[in-house]
Amino acid sequence: MTSRTRRPGDIVGYAVIYALTALAFIPVIAFVIYVIAKGIGRINFEFLFSASSSMESGGIFAPLYGTILLTLVSLLFAVPISLMAAVYLSEYSRKDRWFQIIEITIVNLAGVPSVVYGLFGLGLFVIFFGLGKSIVAGALTMACMSLPLLITVFYQALKAVPVTLREASLALGASKLSTTFRIVVPTALPGIFTGVILATARIAGETAPVLFTVAAYYMPTLPQSLSDQSMLLSYHLYVISTQNTGVKDEQKYAVTLVLVLLVLVVNLVAIWARARARKKIGNLG
Repeated sequence: MTSRTRRPGDIVGYAVIYALTALAFIPVIAFVIYVIAKGIGRINFEFLFSASSSMESGGIFAPLYGTILLTLVSLLFAVPISLMAAVYLSEYSRKDRWFQIIEITIVNLAGVPSVVYGLFGLGLFVIFFGLGKSIVAGALTMACMSLPLLITVFYQALKAVPVTLREASLALGASKLSTTFRIVVPTALPGIFTGVILATARIAGETAPVLFTVAAYYMPTLPQSLSDQSMLLSYHLYVISTQNTGVKDEQKYAVTLVLVLLVLVVNLVAIWARARARKKIGNLG
């Protein structure tokens, strides 16, 4: 149907959809512009890559480094486990009542408040396993929090792979395992990268779980191992915004801007990798 033959009701419907879409972007754009205007004047090389001598001023390299390290270690734990779980659910499990129970459970776990995962990590990793407040305890906690989201996204990506690809591979003599990891998983890579993007944004921006398991109020030095505590951007921003009245607004908004840009850069890298995967799959087709 061309635009000339569209009925008035269709035109109104499209106009409402476009208007609501624009309204959804307005708060995000306004927030970004406001944070940039308030914090861009504080951003410089010294601010990003020097240690802070106090909570009121100085650089933020320690919390920036801690956030990147915690995010990478969390993904290192969460992504392989989530992918194997999604492969089992998609390719090997029987779609019976137990499967429905597992599926509902995963969806419900994705909606559990992050503070609950923080208390879970405190009890299990920090106290029971004796890891103390450390990067590894925080990473395991954030991995547990990310598992339901990653499993759900990975499972949907694997399920979207056409059945004909599986049948063609099996017909050519490939085993079920070979078909899964040489055909199905590579084809689902764009969707897998989408899950990694969502998990990265959530891990980098969470405060409650890291408060119980890893975050340090102030550390003038970088962590030396995964068994050390670390400063984190999200918790650092919370502290200087609510518990320290001597911090200038420019410092607060600069930390906010760095956190937003960090998530944005990681997302752009993942989007680039996803686009390359889609292009490669298209060329193979």
